[in-house]
Amino acid sequence: MKKLVSLLLAMAMAASLAACGQKEEPAQEEAPEGEAVELTVFAAASMTETLDEIITLYQSVAPQVTIVPSYASSGDLLKQIQEGAVCDLFISAAPKQMDTLEEEGGVLEGTRRDLLENKVTLAIPEGNPAGIESFDQLSQLLQSGDVLLAMGNSDVPVGQYTQKIFAYYGIDEAAVSGCLTYGSDVKEVTTQVSENAVDCGVIYATDAFSAGLSTVDEATAEMCGQVIYPAAVLAQSQHSEEAKTFLDYLSSDDAKAVFESVGFTPLG
Repeated sequence: MKKLVSLLLAMAMAASLAACGQKEEPAQEEAPEGEAVELTVFAAASMTETLDEIITLYQSVAPQVTIVPSYASSGDLLKQIQEGAVCDLFISAAPKQMDTLEEEGGVLEGTRRDLLENKVTLAIPEGNPAGIESFDQLSQLLQSGDVLLAMGNSDVPVGQYTQKIFAYYGIDEAAVSGCLTYGSDVKEVTTQVSENAVDCGVIYATDAFSAGLSTVDEATAEMCGQVIYPAAVLAQSQHSEEAKTFLDYLSSDDAKAVFESVGFTPLG
């Protein structure tokens, strides 16, 4: 009996020692989801409707990324960036503002691209009470003082395109100032036309579409150059990789479909 008890004790001790010698496998943890990131995007006012829609689509692609857009004239956005505003991605309605930022070292190298092309149009209020027909006719009406035209300020891309159209027709802006009203961005110009406060306005094709306005003419490249929207990640961005990924998404098929639906021509 003593031998049996001794044998059982010996077997128990052996089993215990064997168990101690085995390493316990650590429980496998699930891969952590991407950390939440907030991206600030400064974009030309003419992109408001389309970019808002694309941001909504992007939520299903990258739910951990929150896009916070800020819309204004490209000139105002550039000034805010120069004054230290936090911004990860900048989309301008003209190369001029992006060129300035790039010359100042504000653009992350290798990220600038031409994203979109727009068109400059002559928009009219409902019913076209002034009988506006074309840019050719507008130039004559301006010089005779028989029209009220809404245009963007000189520091706003749509206003700069309008000034190029004036130069094409040999119109002195100062000489026809009594026929002009101004807007701080293209949305303000569009509103003046929509509210029938003016006879016509020079705005982008996409803004006319979004506002449900009719247009009677479209400026050619000879009249005002191409309307190119450059985009770039900023050198100051603390989330440059996420900003690059979102910029890439803006050239995806889904984003292109949104841009094309209002009249933009995707270039990327």
